[in-house]
Amino acid sequence: MLSKNEWDPLQRVIVGCADGARIPVMETSLRTINYSHLDDIDNIPHGLYPQQVINEANEDLEGICSFLTSLGIKVDRPDTTTAPGYYHYCPRDSVCVFEDLVVETPMPLRARKNESQSLEHVFSSLEDQFRWVKMQAKRQELLYNTGCVGDPNTLALTEVEASFDAANVLRCNRDIFYLVSNSGNRAGANLLQDLLGKEYHVWPIENIYSYMHIDSTISLLREGLMLLNPDRIKDKSVLPKPLQNWEVVWAPDPGETWHYPGYCNSSKWTSMNILSVDPKLVLIEKEQTSLATLLNKHGIESQLLPMRHSRTLGGSFHCVTLDIKRRHD
Repeated sequence: MLSKNEWDPLQRVIVGCADGARIPVMETSLRTINYSHLDDIDNIPHGLYPQQVINEANEDLEGICSFLTSLGIKVDRPDTTTAPGYYHYCPRDSVCVFEDLVVETPMPLRARKNESQSLEHVFSSLEDQFRWVKMQAKRQELLYNTGCVGDPNTLALTEVEASFDAANVLRCNRDIFYLVSNSGNRAGANLLQDLLGKEYHVWPIENIYSYMHIDSTISLLREGLMLLNPDRIKDKSVLPKPLQNWEVVWAPDPGETWHYPGYCNSSKWTSMNILSVDPKLVLIEKEQTSLATLLNKHGIESQLLPMRHSRTLGGSFHCVTLDIKRRHD
């Protein structure tokens, strides 16, 4: 059986790679999804990220691989023989794993339409039996709501077709939590529910945070314990019913965060974008010592590792990994 939640003991994982990471040429999907908060996009760069960013990001990703390998965890990497339209940095974004089902999601950014191809070799090597489902996406012009520019309360996606990133999803066994945002519409939640069937319940989370994935807003630490972003969630009553009885750890103010000048693809709250190795150990960014101290009070140890370009490239430990197998006792 493949992974089915965010916290069981990790056995096999894909860790991303920064080689070839680039900002695509501006077009409607990129404008509305990534840059709707900006009135002026004249200074947005395009093309390959600076080599310093690539080199330092890869050094930090290798650090993740070395630590996980030292624990006996099998680590896979994306196939980088083909230049990406966007990047291979965040394998979390393009594929969801649900027990015996692997779903290639209909990502809304046009430049990312073939990104999951870099992961196919990993899944083809598995001995486990599973189904691979590719959710089709047209990415028609009507999908993108240009009225969102300058208005964080207006989402980038309309409902003309189902579209979402896999990183809009958190798994809690048969409960699936889905953030409706600039990178995932309501139609996407409905399509995922239809695919998973009645054994699962997909819970949409709305009116919380528009830009864009769920894992800098909610982190499921173990059954019954979650880490929440206090800037975006004021009370757990706004969350789906299964989470309303969970104990809350309110994320502290982030420690020092940095991004390469002129390149910033995420907020300071990448500080809470963490990977659970098991219910008692997580990976967090080395400057987030306040978070580590807080988690320790709940019986969770933290391995502090550098992620110098989490904001530059738009992803920290949860984003740059895709857990394939966890041990379910």
